[in-house]
Amino acid sequence: MSYELIAILMFSSMMLMLMTGQRVFGAIGGIAAIAALALWGTGGSDIPFASAMKLMKWYPLLTLPMFIFMGYVLSESKIADDLYKMFHVWMGPVPGGLAIGTIGLMVLISAMNGLSVAGMAIGATIALPELLKRGYDKRMVTGVIQAGSSLGILVPPSVVLVLYAMIARQPVGQLWLAGVFPGLMMAALFIIYIALRCRLNPKLGPVLPAEERTVPLAEKIRLLQAGVLPIVIFASMMVPFVNGWTSLVESSAIGAMAAFLAAVVKRRMTREVFEVSVRQTLAISCMFMWIILAALGFGAVFDGLGAVRAIDNLFTEQLGLDPWTILILMQLSFLLMGTFLDDTAMLVIVAPLYVPLVKVLGFDLVWYGVLYTITTQIAYMTPPFGYNLFLMRAMAPPEITLRDIYGSILPFVCVMVLALAVVMVFPNIALWLPHYVYGL
Repeated sequence: MSYELIAILMFSSMMLMLMTGQRVFGAIGGIAAIAALALWGTGGSDIPFASAMKLMKWYPLLTLPMFIFMGYVLSESKIADDLYKMFHVWMGPVPGGLAIGTIGLMVLISAMNGLSVAGMAIGATIALPELLKRGYDKRMVTGVIQAGSSLGILVPPSVVLVLYAMIARQPVGQLWLAGVFPGLMMAALFIIYIALRCRLNPKLGPVLPAEERTVPLAEKIRLLQAGVLPIVIFASMMVPFVNGWTSLVESSAIGAMAAFLAAVVKRRMTREVFEVSVRQTLAISCMFMWIILAALGFGAVFDGLGAVRAIDNLFTEQLGLDPWTILILMQLSFLLMGTFLDDTAMLVIVAPLYVPLVKVLGFDLVWYGVLYTITTQIAYMTPPFGYNLFLMRAMAPPEITLRDIYGSILPFVCVMVLALAVVMVFPNIALWLPHYVYGL
């Protein structure tokens, strides 16, 4: 059997296992272990052992539990509630203002958490009831919350970009900085779309009643301070890291401690909040480690087969495709897989194949990390089986049907495709900031 055929058999077997509902790490790691033993005999057992050692020696992995803990502390201590009250007061007089404020809330939550699921939970439990109560169109607001929550995997400190950094062997700091401008650009495009649509049809996002808008200036200033807290936490973590005063792990520890102290100062760090935050941090961190371990083992077998060189030869030599066509086909495959897989699963399944191929084609791996993340965001919300669609259905009230959720997301998907195209055509949108900071 040729190496190319073995690689295709491995990949198709893994996809089949995933479609049967097996756990991601079990499907990926199991196929890798079987292939290793079949190809190299008992010597193949060294592959998972070497992958485990590589995982345990990767020092930046310590950032994962720190960022996850920081996000859950801020979420469970209800600090996000204060943020929404601030946007409620300041943006209420504008048509569609609460929806615009929700996007702003999601950006700040993303800068504190790095996980899209947390943003979805906060938006669905805090923003959605308020928006519906004030007469906002239910289709538009469900789209706003889904689109805004997706920013969590692009705006730093993105946990997904940390995982990509390990698998692609790229600096985490550069990837984070590369995600700043694309993330803010996408948020700005969402806001422009909401503002234009609500100006053309004010019934979609009515302004707040006069009695709710008449808030004393002193109260407005006090509420504005709620937005300062996440900025301070973010700055305390990122400024020392960008300036080289602390390492990535030290900065993540600063962020986790700053979030913990903020909850203590606000007298919201109860035993229940602490216990839930620690339990969730442990559960998610262990899940990520198992998945990464399986991905490293799978990638090692693929490297040993020379599958990447064979696929590159197939596309460029036999089919005669140019690098940009191959890149676009890779992004389209992400959209397809995103209908039934989450971002982490997509990354660990295709990274052993795609990342080396991107490098062979001559593209920048930091820039590609941003493209992967944006494409993942789009895939999250693409019907019929987008991951975020079902999360939204689970959290939304009964009056919002699955049909409403499907209809709500299409305009935002178009906006995100536009953002993806802009970053592809103008790579410096992603690369300028890391090049400037690191002097590349």
